[in-house]
Amino acid sequence: MKKKGISPKRFFSIFCIVVGLVLIWRGIWYILDGIDLYFFGGSHFFTAIAGIAIGLLILYLPDKDLKELEKL
Repeated sequence: MKKKGISPKRFFSIFCIVVGLVLIWRGIWYILDGIDLYFFGGSHFFTAIAGIAIGLLILYLPDKDLKELEKL
């Protein structure tokens, strides 16, 4: 009889992937904060608008639609 669940090796692999993604996200976040501070005096307005526009563009380009937003 096979037991259910994931093995410790598989769990560790998934855990490392998650931690790696979070660290990348954290680094990007700090870089964007630095850009805000250096170019815009700490105001997040312009980079927030640019981030929304770039995010929508990234979601639009592969399929030429925004159906991914319907899941929200």
